[in-house]
Amino acid sequence: TSITSAKIQVNGVHLHYQQTGEGSHAVLLLPGMLGSGQTDFGPQLKSMNKQLFTIVAWDPRGYGQSIPPSRDFPPDFFERDAKDAVDLMQALKFKKFSLLGWSDGGITALIAAAKYPTLIHKLVVWGANASVTQEDVRIYNGIRDVSKWSEKVKKPLEEMYGHKYFAKTCEAWVDGISRFAERSDGNICQQLLPDIKCPTFIIHGEKDPLVPRVHAEYIHKHIKGSR
Repeated sequence: TSITSAKIQVNGVHLHYQQTGEGSHAVLLLPGMLGSGQTDFGPQLKSMNKQLFTIVAWDPRGYGQSIPPSRDFPPDFFERDAKDAVDLMQALKFKKFSLLGWSDGGITALIAAAKYPTLIHKLVVWGANASVTQEDVRIYNGIRDVSKWSEKVKKPLEEMYGHKYFAKTCEAWVDGISRFAERSDGNICQQLLPDIKCPTFIIHGEKDPLVPRVHAEYIHKHIKGSR
């Protein structure tokens, strides 16, 4: 089946999304920092089972084709993304849906599953963290300058954003996420994890260069029954 690409107004912004499949199980794919549905989930949009699933991949506000507005990082940007994501799916008339979140999209998915438990069917997160340590801040500062990124990772984002927006937004992200380290326990959403009641599957790469494994273990420990 084909992939449709469209925009819909949600919370005062025009959010871009792609949709494919006609299955009864609706799934929202949530991209990571600077990512879009297409850059982060091209293979899933193409290859996930379209008889079982209806798949939606979104571009959070300020990312991908959901510009304008420009992306900013107020203290509640993850909560804002979580509300946008849930409201997008409701605007598309999905009563209940699952979340697959990668990296920042994983954090957004954790918050959405905790805050909107009646709407979320199942949850899969990978490369996610519920807090920010001083060590994490050191790692983030290592990617602040996008000119040092590998060509493979940098190229699709430069093509999507142009160099200036890409570079500026990456710096703003590093500043925005580093602010959590100033809170007690570096908390992003630790207190919400026990509120997640849906079946949850946590995936983590042993060699993840940005998110140490201890984060995945913390999330697993604090979401009851997660795997």
